[in-house]
Amino acid sequence: MIGWSDTDLIMRDAVRDFIDAKVTPHIDDLEHGDMLPYPIARELWNDFGLNVMAAEALNGYLARKRKKAEKAAAAESSSAEQSSPVEPVETKDRKSGGLGEMGAQLSMGAVILAELAGVTLGTVASVGVSLGLGAATIMSRGTLAQQERWLPDLVTLDKIAAWAITEPDSGSDAFGGMKTYVRRDGENYVLNGQKTFITNGPNADVIVVYAKLDPSASLRTGEGDKSVDPRDRKVLTFVLDSGMAGLTQGKRFRKMGMHSSPTGELFFDDVVLTPDRLLGETEEHKGGDGRDSARQSFVIERVGCAILSLGIINRCHALCVEYSKQRTLWGKNIGQFQLIQLKLVQMEVARLNVQNMVFSAIESLQAGKLPTLAESSAMKLYATQAATDVAMEAVQLFGGNGYMSEYRVEQLARDAKSLMIYAGSNEIQVTHIAKGLLAD
Repeated sequence: MIGWSDTDLIMRDAVRDFIDAKVTPHIDDLEHGDMLPYPIARELWNDFGLNVMAAEALNGYLARKRKKAEKAAAAESSSAEQSSPVEPVETKDRKSGGLGEMGAQLSMGAVILAELAGVTLGTVASVGVSLGLGAATIMSRGTLAQQERWLPDLVTLDKIAAWAITEPDSGSDAFGGMKTYVRRDGENYVLNGQKTFITNGPNADVIVVYAKLDPSASLRTGEGDKSVDPRDRKVLTFVLDSGMAGLTQGKRFRKMGMHSSPTGELFFDDVVLTPDRLLGETEEHKGGDGRDSARQSFVIERVGCAILSLGIINRCHALCVEYSKQRTLWGKNIGQFQLIQLKLVQMEVARLNVQNMVFSAIESLQAGKLPTLAESSAMKLYATQAATDVAMEAVQLFGGNGYMSEYRVEQLARDAKSLMIYAGSNEIQVTHIAKGLLAD
């Protein structure tokens, strides 16, 4: 892939029209937190037929998976010795980030996300977490029954998901510092702990939660060795529904940026979880424990950060070019001054570099190859820093106007900065990249 297709560009223009008609009039309400992002996202899904496309793709995937399961069951009943285990998730789906055939139109999806990110990054983040993390985790690790139970409402945005891994004392050290735990109670599990900085947390209908298995409650299976380092305990992944006894969804935080995306805390006080809420319905998942699931999600999330960064860069660049043609100083358009030209050129270089990173990632994903953690971390590190630099230079180019909310570049600067922390701080990305370079 060396550029956007004609279809991608047609979609981009259609999304711009949608933004002008149905997003821009509400941007202040979104930014002030007076309006939730979900109605606008659902309207976009409906207007562009994305809900129908997603539902059809999911139904096709589930139908094939049912047929495969039925064949495997028939073969097992006729000849137990010749039957082979059925893997819970197809390798192809794991490699494509768990999106299956719904990931076929990746470039079109990237165009939509980038355009929206340049206007309301928080709305994109909320939808992206719900689909790219919440639904994708259920898709990649869930059984057929679990996929049928939760995915239909999620892919159409009828329900919204949260993806809960971060805790007050375990941000970048997500696994080692994790204190949220589950203990076995007969056939069920009991969940206790707390999660924070959870996108969609205050409003989510479905919550994917990562928790460590408490070995003190595992004696009946011979796994109750209390000498096991708490950092190394098994991580399990569960799906909760809002309203469950013992689950508290905290109020939304006040933030520097991404105001249109509700972020908050989750509290678990003896939440009883039946075995059907454990993704894969087994503690010995063939795809590894919850760490492996989360690492795959980190890759998708960090590639997503590059796409969102591109959207912010595109928007800042367009606004600055237009402003440079209109704003006059000493009888000239400021675009005639070399220092202004240098800013515009540096923005263009950043735009091309990040766009090419996005193209490369899309091409790999379309070929069924998931970028490595180091590669996605490099994308995230560079793209988010570039977006922040471009947005801050946009504020500077606009001068006093840039500091005023009316001109929107100050919002873009606040939003861009969040991406340097979001999905793992940029400092931790350095560690992941270095480990990839130095690995044997």
